[in-house]
Amino acid sequence: MLFGRRRKNPITLPDKGVKQWKYATCGYCSTGCAMEVGLDANGNAVTTRGVADAPVNQGKLCIKGITEASIFDATGRGTDPLCRDNYWDDWRTVSWDTALDNTAAQFKRIQAEHGPDSVAIVSTGQILTEEFYTLGKLARGVIGTNNYCGNTTLCMASAVSGYKRSFGADGPPGCYDDFEHTECLLAIGSNLPEQHPVIYWRLKEALEKRQFPLIVVDPRVTMFAQFADIHLPVKPGTDLVLLNALAHVILAEGLADEQYIDAHCNGRADFEALVARYDPLTASKICGISADLIRQVARLYGQAGAAMSIWTMGINQSTHGSDGVSAINNLNLITGNIGKPGGTSLSITGQCNAMGTREWGSTTGLPGYRSLENAQHRAEIAAAWHIDAARFPAFRGLAMTDIFPAIESGQIKALWLVATNPMTSMPNTERIRRTMEKLKFCVVQDAYADVEAAQYAHAYFPASIWAEKEGTFTNTERRVNLVTRVKPALANSQPDLWIFTQLAKRWAHAADMPFPDTASAVFEEMKTLSTGVDVNGAPRNLDLSGMSYAKILAARGLQWPMRTADAAGQPRLYSDGVFPFPDGKAQLLAMEWHDNNESPDEDFPFWLNSGRVVEHFHTRTRTGKVGNCNKFSPTAHMEMNPDAASHLGIEHMEYVRLVSRRGDAIVMVQLTHRVPHDMVFVPFHYHDCVNRLSLGLLDPHSRQPAFKQCAVRIEKTNQAEAARLNLEMRAY
Repeated sequence: MLFGRRRKNPITLPDKGVKQWKYATCGYCSTGCAMEVGLDANGNAVTTRGVADAPVNQGKLCIKGITEASIFDATGRGTDPLCRDNYWDDWRTVSWDTALDNTAAQFKRIQAEHGPDSVAIVSTGQILTEEFYTLGKLARGVIGTNNYCGNTTLCMASAVSGYKRSFGADGPPGCYDDFEHTECLLAIGSNLPEQHPVIYWRLKEALEKRQFPLIVVDPRVTMFAQFADIHLPVKPGTDLVLLNALAHVILAEGLADEQYIDAHCNGRADFEALVARYDPLTASKICGISADLIRQVARLYGQAGAAMSIWTMGINQSTHGSDGVSAINNLNLITGNIGKPGGTSLSITGQCNAMGTREWGSTTGLPGYRSLENAQHRAEIAAAWHIDAARFPAFRGLAMTDIFPAIESGQIKALWLVATNPMTSMPNTERIRRTMEKLKFCVVQDAYADVEAAQYAHAYFPASIWAEKEGTFTNTERRVNLVTRVKPALANSQPDLWIFTQLAKRWAHAADMPFPDTASAVFEEMKTLSTGVDVNGAPRNLDLSGMSYAKILAARGLQWPMRTADAAGQPRLYSDGVFPFPDGKAQLLAMEWHDNNESPDEDFPFWLNSGRVVEHFHTRTRTGKVGNCNKFSPTAHMEMNPDAASHLGIEHMEYVRLVSRRGDAIVMVQLTHRVPHDMVFVPFHYHDCVNRLSLGLLDPHSRQPAFKQCAVRIEKTNQAEAARLNLEMRAY
């Protein structure tokens, strides 16, 4: 008798008529999966498949990658440049020359009247690294605004800030291979199976070879928490308290690596004095985790021969996000778990090329992890770009989350949005809507003309999608991989690199600057800027000089640093214990926790938590158009505890109105014990939903919003009316 899978019919894949396969790297999350796009006899992209010998994914793809070929011809693609005088007017189709001439003229006019920083640019984590580098050159060297940032502020800014504060520079120090060597894994605010399914597969492969403790910290019983050995359902916003308490136990019980601390860390005395106040009993009353469980987790981590920490948005999107990241780094530093196999502090990045913009986009500084505050760094880039170093300010400008209030107050008059959709992604949507209405001029550059932000644009630039272009992405583990142009750009859309270089020609002084018009030539320029020494005299970590497109393709991705003489990239940073601070030592940071978030009360008795579902990516600009993604999660929904629902007379699959102090939204209820009695969970992907409610308080170091904590109430609503509104929102 046959049982289980052996009784099922074998899976058969339909013949899509593929005549040719072309190499690319997935354009969704930061995992960095190598893939091939299948083209039929007419050159149409009809399917994708994972690359079997790729070190990242070894042939695997998640549902988004499997269906990615569908986005080439999805509805809503932009085909021609558009212009209009007011955002409420009808669009006019224009030539590229007209669109670019008009945009340059508007920027120049506004800057002449209101100063160079009255024009702001908000970029993305979705375009190619060579395009980021070129946009940075255009923004800082040609247009001359200091108000240039990226939407990575909404997802990874706290990780960047925490790495800089602890280690002296950005850049995740570990790699996926650390799963194969670790003896204890602590995952904080990360639902890996739904956020990064292929990275989770890598972890499961490691766990099947040998067992080691998997500890998940999350207020919600996520899929990851269900698979964990230990789940710590921490009270929202109190991660820092828990992490300080874990460090308290490790130091108090002699589990710290004293030799490593003495040799490689500063700040021990202040740090130890601070965490001494966070004993497990005191911490348990704040973070909701029992003192015994805090001790147990600390001992598992401290006694492991190699221990690693990973995290995503659950840590970053908080008013204590940067402190939380630094506290994770503290934990790894005091246990000597930095730069060795299985021992790392690894931020799992969000977008496919968030690392590329962090490295080369100039949004928070200058290319190659250089700082605007460093005169030598300004001089180096000015010389490379053939401009006067005085064109660079000696400080960074406004972050994305500060740019919108500056529009609101009238400081910023013009905005250029590149592949980002603040109408869905920014907190407090209604405030953003009113803010966008105040702009004198707005440009939206996106592959999709129906992106919500285009409602308020005066010019629209139709950009090519990821595999209609050539260039590189950098993934979470610093692996640079190649995207090849698998098919021509749709209609009259153009690659972002072409748009940036063509717009630069509208300024006379740009003629003296190098603006290569091919991605490979841009990459060679970046390589020359990646070499040299850091502030401590050691070779710069972000070194690409040993790479080439041919080598990247042959290896299916190469990790930096890869210096000229290297045969391959280095999988880990700081293995020598030398950090990019002037004295070469990392910093242990003493960080007090302050309860400055919005919390539930009598009027708003529920925590609102938000996150991802596996089928969708960010604001659904792409996945919302892919049938095999959208059909599984077509509409906004809310996870609610059945006991809480019963108390309010709410039933499964009923519509309710969620209300915060900022707005309201209609959602469908799914009853589940994955959330506690005083919490609800809503995926953040849907327009006019969770960010109508979210708080928007900012982390003081990273300027990242606290998306994960705010207070709401739940109201009964007319079911027929709610269903109608929901259908209208889906159609929109």
